[in-house]
Amino acid sequence: MPKNALLIIDAQYDFCNPKGALYVQGADKDMERLAKFIQNNIFQIQQIFLSIDNHVWNDIAHPAFWEDAQKKNPAPFTPIKAEEVKNGKWKARFQPEKSLEYLEKLEAQGKFTHFIWPPHCLIGSLGASIDEKILQVVLAWCKATGKNYETIHKGAYPYSEHFGIFAAQIPDENVPETQLNQELLDKLAKFDKIFVAGEAKSHCVATSILQAMEFAPEVARKMVILEDCMSDVTGLGYLGEPIYKQAKEMGLGFAKSNLMI
Repeated sequence: MPKNALLIIDAQYDFCNPKGALYVQGADKDMERLAKFIQNNIFQIQQIFLSIDNHVWNDIAHPAFWEDAQKKNPAPFTPIKAEEVKNGKWKARFQPEKSLEYLEKLEAQGKFTHFIWPPHCLIGSLGASIDEKILQVVLAWCKATGKNYETIHKGAYPYSEHFGIFAAQIPDENVPETQLNQELLDKLAKFDKIFVAGEAKSHCVATSILQAMEFAPEVARKMVILEDCMSDVTGLGYLGEPIYKQAKEMGLGFAKSNLMI
C-alpha cells in the first residue's frame, strides 16, 4: 500500500479566519475543502504534518521593529529596502547593523522585497492557533488511525522572515532553528506521495515548495499540490507564479481537493 503524507502549511487563525490579523482572502473556503479532502481520505493518509508560524511582537517584519525620523512606525504592507535604511528613511530599533545586513542579503536573493506585515501569529495567541475546521478533522484522523499529527514550528527568530518550512529566508549560523531542517526532509522522504496545502500560496507554500526543489529534489518530486486548498496574499500572487511553473516543469503533481487517493 502506498504511503501518503499530508503537509499542511500555516493553517492558522490569523491567515484563515476573516477576523485574523493577516487574513488571506479565500483561505476559509480553502480550509473547508481541505477538511473534506482529509475526511474523504482519512485511512489513505499515513501521516499529517502541520507547520505553525510563530512570531514575537518586535519582529523584523512587524511595524514595531522599524521607525522613521519622526519615530513613527511603518504601516503594514510597507516595503522597506536596504537603500532606504542607508539614507535614513527607516531605522531598525533593534540590531541596526544586523537588520541592514539581512535586507541586503534578502535583496541579493532576488525573491522577495522585505514587507511589513500586521503583527500576526504571536506566540501563544489565538491568531497562532490552528484553524478550527482543520484541527477538528485532524483530531478525527488521529482517533480513526491511532496516530498523532506532527508539528513544525517556524518564525520565532525575530531577525529573518521564515516563509518556507525548511529554512529561514536568511539562516543564521548561530541559530539552529533557522537552518535547513534536514530531519523534516528525511521524514518526508519515507513517503511515496506528499500532499501539500495551506496558506499563503504566494508566500509560505510557494517558498516551502521551492526549498524542497532546491534542497531535496527527490522529496519535491513526491509532492502533489492541492491547488484549491491555498490562496495568494491579495495582489502578491505574482511572487509565487514562477515557483509553480518550475514545479510543473520538474514533475511535481497538481490536483484538486476532490481527489480520492
